[in-house]
Amino acid sequence: MDNLKKLFKSFRHAFRGLRYVIKNEQNFQLEILGGIFVVVLMYLFPTRNLEKIALYIVIFAVLVIELINTIFERVVDMLKPRVHPYAQLVKDIMAAAVLLSSIGAVIVGVIIFYPYIKDLFGE
Repeated sequence: MDNLKKLFKSFRHAFRGLRYVIKNEQNFQLEILGGIFVVVLMYLFPTRNLEKIALYIVIFAVLVIELINTIFERVVDMLKPRVHPYAQLVKDIMAAAVLLSSIGAVIVGVIIFYPYIKDLFGE
């Protein structure tokens, strides 16, 4: 019974963190909207299961990297940028990680959706 309580407590903490980023992090909100848009496209076009899997993987990868970026930002903010000259650099590198994952997700999306969109417009 104690293990079950610990499990539910872990889920409560996880959902509290998720609520925080959804409410307070504009980039996370935009990435969620982008992910929802892609999911809608997945079901509007006759995408194959492997294509859907690839799209879900890149959507969740971007979201997870954004969460990690938020964690690093909060930790660095607690230490204050004046503490060490690398503090701002750490934040910039994490932002670059989010940027690269987002670019990769867009590339995957274009590769998957281009044939469907091309067929839609009869080119």
